[in-house]
Amino acid sequence: MAARAELASARRKPTSPVDRRGQGRDTGATAPVRPILAANVGDLDRLIHDRVRLAIVSVLAVNDAVSFVDLRDMTGTTDGNLSVHARRLEEAGYVSCAKTFAGRTPRTAYRLTAAGRRAFEKYLGHMDALIGAARKARP
Repeated sequence: MAARAELASARRKPTSPVDRRGQGRDTGATAPVRPILAANVGDLDRLIHDRVRLAIVSVLAVNDAVSFVDLRDMTGTTDGNLSVHARRLEEAGYVSCAKTFAGRTPRTAYRLTAAGRRAFEKYLGHMDALIGAARKARP
């Protein structure tokens, strides 16, 4: 019974410097957050910002068309993982997928669409601005 009470008590204690109301406790270990970066980070394209999807879009930005196998190898993902992330990009209109057959072997080729290229360029511009602001904000 005592072990249950200790476990319940341990669950109620905040374990991070942020309490349940979302307010930080003053631990004295960190400096205040500079608002210029905090406000701009939320503007990133969340669809592209994912590590695997960013890798896919980056590879497609410098290649006209890339086969599924080559894209998988270049991004270092599994077949299933690449398929799911490529489908999300395709549903957003950032990537086009063309499926053909070479004899009986299926071939899948991916291309970056015009909308995908615009979104990627906007993402890169936003990242450049964030990096520049971070460099200027350093004491």
